Amino acid sequence: MKLLLATHNEHKRREFERLLEQAEPGGEWELETLPETVVMPPEDGETFAENALGKARAAAAATGRVSIADDSGIAAAALGGAPGVRSARYAGEHATDAQNLQKLLREVPAGSALEYVCVIAYVDPARGAEQLFEGRCSGRMAQAPRGQGGFGYDPAFLPDDGPPGMTMAELSDEQKDAISHRGRAARALLEWLELRAG
Repeated sequence: MKLLLATHNEHKRREFERLLEQAEPGGEWELETLPETVVMPPEDGETFAENALGKARAAAAATGRVSIADDSGIAAAALGGAPGVRSARYAGEHATDAQNLQKLLREVPAGSALEYVCVIAYVDPARGAEQLFEGRCSGRMAQAPRGQGGFGYDPAFLPDDGPPGMTMAELSDEQKDAISHRGRAARALLEWLELRAG
């Protein structure tokens, strides 16, 4: 089955490809790249679900293909759940990952509770079907950023169920995918698709 991934973010595309391959090695899921001509709507929803659905609907409407999209971010207990849906723009509208990370490090004490959240939206325009899948990963703020893997806030995120003392950015792809918010949401999507196909 072909799934159109509604993103122009190369990091996300590579991560989704890896997740699909791990879930179904040599299997039936094929990820299609969003054409450059398709413009994604602004992520101005109040929830991850709203933003994910908006992107998946836009891709499905523009292409007529079954589309998936995700919206994800980090929630800090010390900030009342912020930056949340504003994670990608936390330090400003055109902020880089490094700028967003530095702002979070300035505002959240080491050891404070964090949570990664991901919602994947599935839209099938032919059947009029829509479904949402959520994944979460709890952790805490590191003393200082470490590691070269991952992206976004990964260098400062110490996952609760990861190897002790290692940030998300220090984990192998396999280790990260097993516990990450996106990995969990992607597996929920694939389980649902397999049940439908069966």
